[in-house]
Amino acid sequence: MWWWVRVILVLLLPFSLLIQQGSSSTTTSACPPSSCGKISNISYPFRLKDDPIHCGDSRYELSCENNVTTLNLYSGKYYVKSINYNNFIIRLVDIGIQQDNCSSFPLYFLTQSDFCVRYNYVDKYCTDPYQATAGGGGGGGSNAHLFEHIVYLNCTHRVTNNPKYVNISSCLNWSSKSQGYYIYAMAGDLIADDFQVGCHVMLVTPTSWLRNLQGNEVVSYDVIRKALEYGFEISWLRHIFQDRCKGSTQCSLNTSTETLQCVCFCRSFWGTWSETCGIRSQLSFYTKGKHFSKKY
Repeated sequence: MWWWVRVILVLLLPFSLLIQQGSSSTTTSACPPSSCGKISNISYPFRLKDDPIHCGDSRYELSCENNVTTLNLYSGKYYVKSINYNNFIIRLVDIGIQQDNCSSFPLYFLTQSDFCVRYNYVDKYCTDPYQATAGGGGGGGSNAHLFEHIVYLNCTHRVTNNPKYVNISSCLNWSSKSQGYYIYAMAGDLIADDFQVGCHVMLVTPTSWLRNLQGNEVVSYDVIRKALEYGFEISWLRHIFQDRCKGSTQCSLNTSTETLQCVCFCRSFWGTWSETCGIRSQLSFYTKGKHFSKKY
């Protein structure tokens, strides 16, 4: 009964292979890696502004200024410190931070809440090109946050009853000092028990360095400076998942083996949900007769 459908699918299969091979070669082999300063091998999905228009993805465009690689993220600008194509993580530093300069200060307010919590292809409200977690949306794997926070507070009085408050007033040359204010920094999230009357949050900035702390290690401003200079990590797994699975999907990254684990769910030619996605896969699937069943 369905012999004519199989014939059509067999005829279409070679054309689908040619289309896929052609599009793949256009986006990859035609674009040699770029470099800027200490960042080499800038390749798909990343691109530099001066790269050919067909190279990389515009959502992952980097700039090269005075031989320094930078990334515009939301309303902020960040130095690119490293790009890891094995675990799909890029490390950034706020451009306000200067190496070995105690008085330098982050310029941009950025927290975990600025990113989607986890990857979900069908979530139309989650359009960020980056995510703040290590894993994907479902299918196992790690969904731990890639960074924590450093909170800056402006207080009208000295805080002496909470060791989490690190006084940095002597390091910063701000006008608020002359007005009787005290500037504090706190490593980690600010919970309700940590709030002090007369203190206000000035800025929250991310860092991925705090995971190096040992247990109840005392946090000094030297430690906080190291954390700021190290910067923070975010992932572009979202883009990888979109490339691998064009339909609804459950994907994750095994952080131990640095391998992707993806299960695709997409609409088949017949309107049913299938784990076989993509033109090539679906045509192969149907021509093998896996979708057809005889009725007696």
